[in-house]
Amino acid sequence: MSIFVDESTKVVYQGLTGSQGRYYGLLNRDYGTQVVAGTNPKKAGTDVDGIPIYASVADAVEATGATASCVFIPAAGVKAAVLEAAEGGIEFIVVITEGVPAHDEAWFFNKLKRDFPNVQLLGPNCPGIISPGKCNIGITAGHIAKAGGPVGIVSRSGTLTYQALYELKLQDIGVTTCVGIGGDPVPGTSFIDCLQRFEADPETKAVMMIGEIGGSAEEEAAEYIRSEMSKPVVSYIAGVTAPAGKKMGHAGAIVSGGKGTAKAKMEALEAAGARVGNNPTEAGELMVELVREHGWS
Repeated sequence: MSIFVDESTKVVYQGLTGSQGRYYGLLNRDYGTQVVAGTNPKKAGTDVDGIPIYASVADAVEATGATASCVFIPAAGVKAAVLEAAEGGIEFIVVITEGVPAHDEAWFFNKLKRDFPNVQLLGPNCPGIISPGKCNIGITAGHIAKAGGPVGIVSRSGTLTYQALYELKLQDIGVTTCVGIGGDPVPGTSFIDCLQRFEADPETKAVMMIGEIGGSAEEEAAEYIRSEMSKPVVSYIAGVTAPAGKKMGHAGAIVSGGKGTAKAKMEALEAAGARVGNNPTEAGELMVELVREHGWS
């Protein structure tokens, strides 16, 4: 199986008429994703390579039955776009856009939790989600992922997400779903959200979790792994050599007051029973060993 999305998921692209939205929307469609609509109030009634454009998400949902959206709106418009998607009936919102103001992220994160508890937000500033062979929403290159399981992947880092997918493919190991949650200070989807889904998915036999410095999300995930996970977890934490007080790449990747260090996160995960690699390649090798050890195909 897959988590969050599958081959039946119908997606509306908010920003399909823009250059990036068009490029990735058509790429996702070519992969096999059901990209059924785009939105632009000024271009309603037109189409993008046969994909109809509607004035609003609500109109698109009514016409196509879409349940997911992918947001390629400039940062200043993301707050309104997320609210429009939720109010329009979308259940799963993927925000690719980077540079969204942290106060906007906090606002719509809490708005969804309070008023739209059944809506799952992924991102902002994330590569999206791919269930290989079924559905690809976002900017992940479909050809680097092998379908068929047994590994689920969740990652804060986009680049390391791609490396994990590709290293497993080189070893002929498939993935059920790969979720890039992004590294902004207020992510819509957490490690624990994904771990819960993978734990419940019968086809996911093991999970690769890629974290980075900053915040406490990895330590919280470690506690969940220790107390709730029956499936093995392999992990890698980026930023071992990052100096304290300096932001490294993602807005949420900052170590302050001795908290959020890679060392502390790695120790917490090891204490919870996860196998932790010292670099991305070693983490991939640990997962390969785990899969081979159990005879999972």
